[in-house]
Amino acid sequence: MSQSNTRVGDIRVKAGMELTGKEGYLAKMNDAWGPVVELVKFTGDRPLYVVLEGAAVSKLASVRPLDPARNVRMVLSGTCNPGQVLVAMVEAGADNGKVKALPVAAGTYFGVAIAEETGVDGQLVLARPSMIGNIVVAGA
Repeated sequence: MSQSNTRVGDIRVKAGMELTGKEGYLAKMNDAWGPVVELVKFTGDRPLYVVLEGAAVSKLASVRPLDPARNVRMVLSGTCNPGQVLVAMVEAGADNGKVKALPVAAGTYFGVAIAEETGVDGQLVLARPSMIGNIVVAGA
């Protein structure tokens, strides 16, 4: 079977919100005036991209699809160690789109990657996308 008009790798798409300075944040595809990318911000948002080059609203941003064949750098909130599951931060205000190590606090989290190095707060931590999906933590 032959497919046409498809792309592999990084893509350029309009920013549906202010993405300037948001390199390393998780993003989702949305529809505003055609396809746009925005930071994940609500429970249920599925982060499928990481921002490589941010942009102002309606300008072209560069994003990389999350693919387990290629590690990426994501903005970390808190700390992590190699092998820890990283989850998308949503409903976290200014931290929306960052990742954090899977918490022990009760809740449902969306696992997106595995840390491949030790990380500290604000670092672009090296991670392997894994799209684990929803993880329910009963609490400690």
